[in-house]
Amino acid sequence: MRLVDYLDKGAQLGADAPCLTMGDADLSYADVQRISYRVARGLQRSGIAPGDKVAVLSSNHALAFACVFGIARAGAVWCPINPRNEASENRYVLDAFDCACVIFHSNYAPMVEQMRAGLPKLRLLVCLDQPAPFAAGFGDWLHGLGDEPLHVEPPDDLAMIAGTGGTTGSPKGVMLTGRNLETMSALTLMGYPFDGRPSYLALAPLTHAAGVLCLPVMALGGRVVIMPKPDLGEFLALIERHRITHTFLPPTLIYMLLQHERLATARLDSLQCFWYGAAPISAARLEEALTKIGPVMAQLFGQTEAPMMISMMSPREHFQTDGAVARARLSSAGRPGPLVQVATMDGEGRLLPTGETGEIVVRGSLVMAGYYKDPKATAEAGRHGWHHTGDIGRLDADGFLFIVDRAKDMIITGGFNVYSVEVEQALMQHPDVQDSAVIGLPDDKWGERVVAVLQLHAGRSVKPEDIQAFVKARIGSVKSPKQVEIWSDLPRSKVGKVLKKDIRASLLKPAESS
Repeated sequence: MRLVDYLDKGAQLGADAPCLTMGDADLSYADVQRISYRVARGLQRSGIAPGDKVAVLSSNHALAFACVFGIARAGAVWCPINPRNEASENRYVLDAFDCACVIFHSNYAPMVEQMRAGLPKLRLLVCLDQPAPFAAGFGDWLHGLGDEPLHVEPPDDLAMIAGTGGTTGSPKGVMLTGRNLETMSALTLMGYPFDGRPSYLALAPLTHAAGVLCLPVMALGGRVVIMPKPDLGEFLALIERHRITHTFLPPTLIYMLLQHERLATARLDSLQCFWYGAAPISAARLEEALTKIGPVMAQLFGQTEAPMMISMMSPREHFQTDGAVARARLSSAGRPGPLVQVATMDGEGRLLPTGETGEIVVRGSLVMAGYYKDPKATAEAGRHGWHHTGDIGRLDADGFLFIVDRAKDMIITGGFNVYSVEVEQALMQHPDVQDSAVIGLPDDKWGERVVAVLQLHAGRSVKPEDIQAFVKARIGSVKSPKQVEIWSDLPRSKVGKVLKKDIRASLLKPAESS
């Protein structure tokens, strides 16, 4: 399956069925096919050859996403660009990935104008919604081109190059093949409920998880409802209006949704599968979601290098056979997918037995082809014949995967290993805590001390000593934070992940300046 085959498969099931919906406008499968044919011909006429890299820079937008299929139909490689990045980071990505073309929304025209002078490999700029002084307007660019079917075979199986988060250095280009996306889509369709023609609501960025989750939905002829900007009230309204069956949110937005005033009265009975992932979720908040949202929560664990479905927990696996909530599983990342090999490994490359904690490693056709033009990083990630995720975890006797921390976030205090995720899970059981981050800071006595930074629910207050006692009662004094900070909000990446490096830097500044 090539990337464009998911669109064509959906069109075979009903060319007039709605494919992409935004606001009051629908694009049918036939409409999106016609756009993809014209975009492919436009790229050809502009000198973009099969194998060339074409970037899309836009917030969630139906036409921007339709262009992805035109890129694939031309045999080119899709490079999703995060519009929330700074211009300097996106310039680096466009140059490092050898992008020959950028298709962008006019909202980002100032960014493109700022970047283009430093991008000598860039040959074509196209603005989606209006002409720009330095770029052709979409309609003008496609003028005179027909929308007859077009199929160009790519020179290899490379479908897209996705940038890593860049939180630990310059972003790397993850090469994802058609086989990678096919495996991800197969796992999605095997592991989660899909009853009838799905209707999928995309609030999270289509440049990330929300985008590739569209592929299995389209393979079933489903509708993708696109939200241009995050709005949880509108999110709930759209679930009702379009009888949404599937959606995805990261934990931070789920926490906010659980506090939303409209949740209690929203009609959510159409939901079959509410995916969560991209960061660890609080087991306490997840149990709350099973009550307030419904028995439809579905976990996925993956990373850019092995997209989405390293392990999965379907809605029914959140419950025991007698219908009670399976509380012991709620802090797990589900079971490894049936098309993925998952193990834990020690620092010498030895695979560990069930129950032992080590780095989570993965093998199979879900794993990337490598990092673009970075053989050293590719070899490092794939040492000992397995892809190294950088996450520390264990597999229990029932096959459930428990992620205990990122390798770089483990805290060694008084000679004991403390995993920040375990402390965060305890903190999130406190009724006043909305979100939390746990880090280690240098300490003369302990080597490192456990530090908790909390974001409280609106209007709440807590005393640090009460938080310390709360955690101690649950997981012991060694893991209880020695320092508790209350912040109005936690710093987050462009995709909503808490930036522990920024928290650490902020807390170290007073000590360094004193």
